[in-house]
Amino acid sequence: MRIAFDSQIFSMQKYGGISRYICSLAQELSLHSSVDVRVVAPLHINSYLSALPATLVLGQKLPAIPNTAKLLYAANLALSWPPTKYFRPNIVHQTYYLPITYVPKGAGRVVTVYDMIHERFSSIGSLNSRLSIWKKQAILQADHVICISENTRRDLLDIFEIDESKVSAVHLGFERFVAPMSLSNRGREQDGNPYILYVGERSGYKNFSGFLRAFSNSPWLRQNFRVICFGGGSLQANEHRLISDLGIPEHQVGQIGGGDDKLAAYYRGAAAFVYPSCYEGFGIPPLEAMSLDCPVICSNTSSIPEVVGAAAEYFDPHDSDSIRSALERALGSPERCRELVTLGRERYTRFTWGRCADATMEMYRSLS
Repeated sequence: MRIAFDSQIFSMQKYGGISRYICSLAQELSLHSSVDVRVVAPLHINSYLSALPATLVLGQKLPAIPNTAKLLYAANLALSWPPTKYFRPNIVHQTYYLPITYVPKGAGRVVTVYDMIHERFSSIGSLNSRLSIWKKQAILQADHVICISENTRRDLLDIFEIDESKVSAVHLGFERFVAPMSLSNRGREQDGNPYILYVGERSGYKNFSGFLRAFSNSPWLRQNFRVICFGGGSLQANEHRLISDLGIPEHQVGQIGGGDDKLAAYYRGAAAFVYPSCYEGFGIPPLEAMSLDCPVICSNTSSIPEVVGAAAEYFDPHDSDSIRSALERALGSPERCRELVTLGRERYTRFTWGRCADATMEMYRSLS
């Protein structure tokens, strides 16, 4: 079987979760003896793609230049036809939703849907937004749709009228971090202060503000812990105002950035990882935390319980008292934290790229 992935996401992302997923899937599929895989990305800016074996990639990496994405889309639309047609794929796997994918006659079309956030949250998008229109068009044109969680599959079927037999849930894989031992002292940063770790973007449905409100309502948490935000950019003016309005001292909420090694060290050193998001299509950060023996305290909504299972202390992200109580329960009990670490060690191993590729391959075969 010949499988081609299109160029879309590799024109958008230098790094990112979607391009990491496609590259990991392509590499794992290439290990199947009966499969020939190509990523057809004539011109791309993606670093993960550059790390794949050259035999898997039909394309050339360019330096990332601001405001050139549309130019890359147009170039790839024209340049993808000859190599895709010559490769004669049985399956073309669309990596994003733009209407620019070339699918030769007779080939099956597959698209992956990563979440339904724009459709679920009117503050971000709507069913009439350009992205949602493109997404719906891609879904309707596809011979089969992969969703990265069962929750995303249910949301898609709830929002769009589509035959449920053409939609499958295939969980992502996860590649374990390896942490340096620079922060091996559980719960303490370099200055010796215990901290709760928050990772990634903080605005809107990510609910960082809800977490801060819950934190501020607990004298015990405020007395015993700092909050460290990793990634997501520097704290913005509105976040500084919120911290001040909640009466939290400025020094008690910090933000840092860095690569995977540094992030791994901060997971390893945290008293716990908090994940207050109101919605996720899958949710990799809890698995990252589990792989580094960091207790997880998280939302009980969307796909998060599907991924995390019993290996977390849960809360309702819309209820400040629920968030506060969960933080106090877990962080106030060394025994509970040890239990969460033990449960997490088993849980994260369930999500491998091999399993992801096997399930995806089974779906491809059903179309051939």
